[in-house]
Amino acid sequence: MIPACLSDDWTLCPEREDISSEFTRLLTAAQEGGATIAECLMIARQLKRGDEQSWHREWKKLARTNRHRAEAAFAEGHMATAQRNWLRALNYYGAAAMPLDPADERRWVAVLAMQECARRYLTARAPAGEVVTIPWVEDHALQGYFLPAPSARGRAPTVICIGEPGHRKEEFLFKLAPHARERGLSMLALDLLGDQRDDFTDALLQRRDLESSIASVMDYLETRGDVDFDRVAIVADGWGSSFVARAVLQEPRLAAAVCDGGLWDLHERSFFASRFAMSDLSIVPVPHAPLMASSADCPVLITLGEDGWLKADRARQIVQQSRLGSSDIALKVFTAAETGAAQAHADNPSLANEYIFDWLETRLDAGRRA
Repeated sequence: MIPACLSDDWTLCPEREDISSEFTRLLTAAQEGGATIAECLMIARQLKRGDEQSWHREWKKLARTNRHRAEAAFAEGHMATAQRNWLRALNYYGAAAMPLDPADERRWVAVLAMQECARRYLTARAPAGEVVTIPWVEDHALQGYFLPAPSARGRAPTVICIGEPGHRKEEFLFKLAPHARERGLSMLALDLLGDQRDDFTDALLQRRDLESSIASVMDYLETRGDVDFDRVAIVADGWGSSFVARAVLQEPRLAAAVCDGGLWDLHERSFFASRFAMSDLSIVPVPHAPLMASSADCPVLITLGEDGWLKADRARQIVQQSRLGSSDIALKVFTAAETGAAQAHADNPSLANEYIFDWLETRLDAGRRA
């Protein structure tokens, strides 16, 4: 039976797109261990229409239940169960924080609880992960979780995973880490917020040098004795800006990249050109040159769903017109027939991430043979 809060197409609260999108994310997270479907449906039954606080209250309660279960399992030496419950707990804390205003103290409390669950998870995994701090700009440092490859002997190929400004890194611990681990890759999960509250996102969005953060990350990885620095790749999770694509242009040390390839920059340039009847795109006021406007030695994979914001035909046209000489740019479009077709592959991120990490594995293996 479908819970009362759900429509027949499994949309939760049709009048609240943000809540519905978050519930879909939670359901798909179950595929990777970030939730259980039964718990998600249980919360859907308990939510009260017209009570905006019930979302925060119910997810926080469920997060605490999983957190206590993790602590009990850890005390008894059941590391696998402890890890699973900490991952679910941190995801549920993130869900509890989502609809709250960035300046709301309850949101910050939920974020701190989420981060504590992440740290506890790192200590329970084998080999253990670690929290790292990476200097970036004078008054702000990045923070990340470094997860060593299963075989901790010698230097391992490493994947940097980072989201858009304002996106928290904890989600990567269940969404992307299993894919890296299964392929013998170390992973560095990052966000741009560092130790700041979520309202710091406004300050980040005002910066015109977000791409410089990736150079700082590469400088840090170069100092680690367990990283094969000739085989470092980056995955930009989600869409919304092209700062990682701009970083690829400036960072010759990257061996491979998965990002939007500057498609949004190019799309905006085309939009402004048509709006103002400009035939010369070079005079359109876009602050940064997109990746595909220049030659790049780093192989790039762009993935998108055919039902996303940028239509697949338009993306194919932009990529085809922008390929230059030695540029190595691949485009993968997921169709509705195979799923993964929603914006940022929200309907089936597992399918997209399997493809992405297979591509990375092939590229990084090629780098070892070279």
